[in-house]
Amino acid sequence: MGGQYQIRGDKYPRMRRPRRRGKLVVLALTSVAALGVAGWGTLQLFDVFTGGGNPASAVGVTTGCVTETTPSPRPSPAAALPAPGRITVNVLNATTEPGLAKKTADELKKRGFKIGDVGNAAEEYDKKVKGTGVLLGPASALKTSLPVLGTQLADAERRTEASRKGTEIDLIIGDAFTRLTARADADRALAALNEPAPAPTVKKSC
Repeated sequence: MGGQYQIRGDKYPRMRRPRRRGKLVVLALTSVAALGVAGWGTLQLFDVFTGGGNPASAVGVTTGCVTETTPSPRPSPAAALPAPGRITVNVLNATTEPGLAKKTADELKKRGFKIGDVGNAAEEYDKKVKGTGVLLGPASALKTSLPVLGTQLADAERRTEASRKGTEIDLIIGDAFTRLTARADADRALAALNEPAPAPTVKKSC
């Protein structure tokens, strides 16, 4: 063979392809850069459609407002409570201490209550009331007259009799009775009892 490929001597020339390492490096860097740009673009699109983690700002997504209502601490009374002057109280002594019913009745009268019968308790309760007292009335008095009288003897037990007629209620004095609730405290309790219930708290979050 002639020319530059003429064989001389006993050695043969080695024919190699030109090295392409530089081109491969450039190609690899270009691919990495392209993937980086594509990934960044995908992330931006994801943020646009999801609102960047905020559901309210996502494209095509609407979130309604949520309203939470906290009920008032106590229900409003169904009807206005009666004033002490409209409540007739029978004061009955179930203890062995004489004159206690008369003394208690006089104090209740000073506080504006009407006084009915004053004397000893019926056999059903006589010497059988261990607490400060029992407030007894018809079923209709449970949420009307009894709570009002209860402000005058806070620790008294409240009971009703379904068969009982009329509107009068009894204060049956028990063994643990010493005196009525202090008048200033009773007046505050009565005023609180007649206060309207606070309006429910409304909290809105969007």
